[in-house]
Amino acid sequence: MGDKKKEIGLAVVGCGTIGRIRTMLARDYPGIGWLGICDINEKLGKKLAEDVKADFFTTDYKELLKRPEVNAAIIATDENCHTGPTLAAVERGHDLLIEKPLATDVKESLQVFNAIRESGVDAVVGYTNRFRRRFLAVKERLITGQIGDVTAVVTRAFMNRMVPIATLRRTDQRKNLTPMVVSGTHSLDMSLWLMEGKEPVSVYARSSDKALGKIGTKDATFGVFTMDDGAVWSMNMSWALPTVWPGAVYGLEIGIVGTKGVIDIEDTHRDLVLASEIPQGAGYKPDGFEPEFNRYVDFLTSYPPGDIHAGQIWGPMREETNAWFGRLHMGLKTPHATAADGHRNLLLTMAMDLSAARDEVVRFPVDLDEFY
Repeated sequence: MGDKKKEIGLAVVGCGTIGRIRTMLARDYPGIGWLGICDINEKLGKKLAEDVKADFFTTDYKELLKRPEVNAAIIATDENCHTGPTLAAVERGHDLLIEKPLATDVKESLQVFNAIRESGVDAVVGYTNRFRRRFLAVKERLITGQIGDVTAVVTRAFMNRMVPIATLRRTDQRKNLTPMVVSGTHSLDMSLWLMEGKEPVSVYARSSDKALGKIGTKDATFGVFTMDDGAVWSMNMSWALPTVWPGAVYGLEIGIVGTKGVIDIEDTHRDLVLASEIPQGAGYKPDGFEPEFNRYVDFLTSYPPGDIHAGQIWGPMREETNAWFGRLHMGLKTPHATAADGHRNLLLTMAMDLSAARDEVVRFPVDLDEFY
């Protein structure tokens, strides 16, 4: 931990669902001395600027990022729009919290990663699950060798289809907005973080698209990775469950088998169920999105950022965001995903999509031209 506390001049680019959550947390963090925000939707951005009493608002991210007060930035734009503001922030030497993915194009992702690496800025990527108590407890048991050497991992992620419907309606650039790239990346990151030290050498995957093909994406992608030490990992993701599925967003199961033990994680949120005659609405509800059906049953705590009480969000996104502020303000060590993790995660999720499209094993490293 550094001796000198650094005052944070924070720029937030993107004022949608996640940008708003992180900005509200920034307003309350004592180490932030200046707060500026930006969104191309002037009405949306100005409302947030008013709510947090921001020091500055603009619709032009370049104008915000070149302000002399800024030394750190959160990039919370739509998935396809991370590259421009991230590179502009890196150019000015700002420390970064970037929502995943670094980019939705693998060459752009490499460009961003290389720019971050060469500049020396401290950049992390938003993988909120790393800040949940259960996964930190599991990580500690693995670090301390409680189940020996990991030999097999099974990962299963289930989501209802509100996220793909809401995500894809915002853009016609849908080629890489697949279940793995947009959402499966969270369970992939978690699995690889828990398997830290093991590198994938190949993957074979298959996909289906009967429900969501009509809006330009896949329903599900299932794959099997082989790791460099012979361990095997089954990674399965479906984001096509019906809108009425009670999980607000994510349900995850991970089984980790080692030479001396096993850790079995059931993270489906079915231990806390609400059933009501009153519609529960969407757990995931971006601006302007209205789900086709009402949900009357809800798996509480299944919205990954956390839960609202007394007008504040409580849970992993609060932990993650405040930990990042502490990382900048006081030099604290944190479990954030690095830019290298973010680039690797995109490459592996796209490799699963490539394997599924070709119906063949993809071996690593992959020539990036293969993705085009």
